[in-house]
Amino acid sequence: MDTDLILRNISRHIQLDQSETDFFISLLQPKKLKRKEFLVKQGDICKTENFIVKGCMRTYTIDENGFEHIVMFGIEDWWVGDLYSFLTQSPATYFIDALEDTEILQITKSDLDKLYDRVPKFERFFRLILQNAFIAQQQRINQNLSFTAEQRYLSFITKHPDLEQRLSQKQVSAYLGITPVFLSMLRKKLARK
Repeated sequence: MDTDLILRNISRHIQLDQSETDFFISLLQPKKLKRKEFLVKQGDICKTENFIVKGCMRTYTIDENGFEHIVMFGIEDWWVGDLYSFLTQSPATYFIDALEDTEILQITKSDLDKLYDRVPKFERFFRLILQNAFIAQQQRINQNLSFTAEQRYLSFITKHPDLEQRLSQKQVSAYLGITPVFLSMLRKKLARK
């Protein structure tokens, strides 16, 4: 199990000694997902928090008309999960699936609670991760309410320049809240500038 990436991720916020590192690693379970395989389906209980070692995932809902609404993408060095379901152990609001063959490291809620008890600085780590996720969510809501489609697209490609190459036009448009046809017109317009 390759833990270098997750340990670098954690070291941005907290410092661990060797025994703390070893205990944390002992709680992680590796999992591989094939492209299109689900990590969580809407209505299931999200049993793990998940760190992406390799690959790309999406979190989304499907409306009553069958349209996908992508809430977020996750790539290497990102955490992904249905946090509400994970924390409350209630049915998931979202579908989470792999857009590429993906490798993740998982930790269960009971093991996370053990980690908090034995290595309390992990409470600080996950608090910081949650704060950053909350800020990103607030910015995304603000952009969806107040930005034009062009501004949302430009913000997306500025924040995630490599991600667009890994996604289909349909996936990008579902994230931006526009149709694939409109996204195609928007790209053509921007290419002419």
